[in-house]
Amino acid sequence: MYSDRRGLRFTFQGSAEVALKDSPKAIVPGQVTELSLQGCFVETSAAFEAQRLVLVKIYDSQESFEAEAIVLYVRPTGLGLVFFGGEGLRSAAFSDASFRLGVLQISSQSLLVVLASVLVMAALWLFFGRSIYGKALRATAVNRVGARLVGIRTGLAGGLSLLLAAFIGALSGILISPITTIYYDTGFLIGLKGFVGAILGGMASYPLAVAGSLVLGLLEAYASFWSSAFKETLVFAIIIPPLIWLSLRSRHVEEDEEEGE
Repeated sequence: MYSDRRGLRFTFQGSAEVALKDSPKAIVPGQVTELSLQGCFVETSAAFEAQRLVLVKIYDSQESFEAEAIVLYVRPTGLGLVFFGGEGLRSAAFSDASFRLGVLQISSQSLLVVLASVLVMAALWLFFGRSIYGKALRATAVNRVGARLVGIRTGLAGGLSLLLAAFIGALSGILISPITTIYYDTGFLIGLKGFVGAILGGMASYPLAVAGSLVLGLLEAYASFWSSAFKETLVFAIIIPPLIWLSLRSRHVEEDEEEGE
């Protein structure tokens, strides 16, 4: 957020792209809500430290302009910002080696991300298909009341699910931090888009979820060129048709009715 909150202010609705001057490629999207003679107020998806020099691009459907600005005011949006700060972090890559595949330059870190994803999928497939705890988690997800009736502790299943999610999130952060700048709320958007990718894959298997995520990534890349202001809207709107289809083809069972029986 950037603004001198004193003086005359004007309401303005537009899109913005903000980046630190010393890291111009790490662009953070935002929305402009106010303009004044001293500056502007921008709501961004990631916070910046006060007194930092930034590059701001403001645009609407007709015009755009760019300028250098200084962060004067920061409004905390959560405890994560208080604990970790608004400054993005980036770690060193595990290896600086790179490979050329035709016209593509592929880094070893990117290959490591793909390899780790395949290994995690294989481990989850074995865990949910072969282990007692994995089968208990699947039973709880399908029918919580039925799982409790056969002796499965649903509270333990919930804690185990949270533990798995935390482990995968931590591993993902370690692997992608050398590739992209990590902010205190980066995992929220990544997880949300991963959920959309799983929905596109029908939530039936890990390979289909990967395929859905690839389709989502391509759509997001093309949407950035077509209309960057509506990129996120288009990405999350694509989830509606698969959800309607899954809802129509699935058989709904009310747990309250089962308890009454």
